[in-house]
Amino acid sequence: MHKYSFLLAMVLSLTLITGCGFSPVYGKKSLGGDAVPAALRTIEVETIPDREGQFLRNELIDRFYLSGAPINPAYKLYIEPINENRSELDITVAADTTRAQLSQTTSFSLVDLSTNQSVLERSARSVASFNVLGDEYATRVSERNTRDNGLRELARQIEQQISLYFGAQN
Repeated sequence: MHKYSFLLAMVLSLTLITGCGFSPVYGKKSLGGDAVPAALRTIEVETIPDREGQFLRNELIDRFYLSGAPINPAYKLYIEPINENRSELDITVAADTTRAQLSQTTSFSLVDLSTNQSVLERSARSVASFNVLGDEYATRVSERNTRDNGLRELARQIEQQISLYFGAQN
């Protein structure tokens, strides 16, 4: 008897969870299909200065568009130049650095082109660390990899914030 009452309680709790109000960001909210990915495909990503800005823009383009940039965009995404700070974390007795931290920040604005008004303004930040090795080339490669990973994280955060905005609109 105890076994069946536990099973019944589990089934009832699972049916209650389905009505909790949460919904997936990328899921189908209605019979109409994929509203958030379709909205992302209507965003034109403005050019960002510097190599890091180009890398971030390319990451966003890869995330937003499935088959090329929009012909008639409904939104334009403006991203500020990326601010990057490097700090030494682990300094030995001989004053040699063995670990460094790279912090990247930017802010962005999503503008509705029909009203020319900003509908979303946020900032994004990534922090990552890397080893400072005895070999200068290996350290530069490690730093470049950390920088690129940080830019990918910024792109992920920007995509997430915009997706949440569009998810709340539907």
